[in-house]
Amino acid sequence: MEISLKGKKALVGGSSGGIGKAIAQQLATSGASVTLMSRSEDKLKEIVAELPTDQGQLHDYLVVDFSDYQNYKNIISEYFESHFVDILVNNTQGPSAGNALEKKVDDYQEAFDLLFKTVVCTTELALPHMINNKWGRIINVASVSVKEPLSYLALSNSIRASLVTWAKSLATDVGEQQITVNSILTGYFDTERIAQLNAKKAEQLGISQKDVRADMESKVPVKRIGNPKEYGYLVAFLASEQAAYITGTQIPIDGGLLKSL
Repeated sequence: MEISLKGKKALVGGSSGGIGKAIAQQLATSGASVTLMSRSEDKLKEIVAELPTDQGQLHDYLVVDFSDYQNYKNIISEYFESHFVDILVNNTQGPSAGNALEKKVDDYQEAFDLLFKTVVCTTELALPHMINNKWGRIINVASVSVKEPLSYLALSNSIRASLVTWAKSLATDVGEQQITVNSILTGYFDTERIAQLNAKKAEQLGISQKDVRADMESKVPVKRIGNPKEYGYLVAFLASEQAAYITGTQIPIDGGLLKSL
């Protein structure tokens, strides 16, 4: 099966590294023109310069800070005044780690702005073109923790669960317009985010980061952490014509980590 996204325009959040970068690279490899978003302009420029253009793709980037909602809203609203996208990948950096006893109500509000409001805002702006065109793909990067909460990620557990529920509702509302909405439940992937979380966990437990990673790998049935490229393959498929009958789902990509159905 050959996946072709030639002629499609994609917008990918959090794409200066890790999973977001891998998604952008695979969408571009499949023929899409990709606009990347993150805080680091230098990294964005480097990645855009590396993306393939052999199928006539035109790539671009937006410098945004998802943690500053009002400023983000202004920038993304201005972008959609003169642009449209066929494929929207909602992905942001994660909120700070910590358990439920460590987090206060203001922390939850900040996480809500970061993980929920930015996604809803961007999706609302992207939908008019998709509805008019009767074709669209909305893909949300979520976490396995919405099914099996991780004690040290109380903010992510809570807000990503609401995001997935919203996405399920949206899928029902836009299905008739041939727009699909899916959420990916992310397991352990070899990214800077995992390294940061492992460093904090190692400090709390008084053990090495190497031991934390080894313990993490041991809990995954395939006995390894995922390569971000593998994530990109899934997103490219969900963005394709071949996935037109897949919507309203929450798809784990976790090496079998989730124990629940």
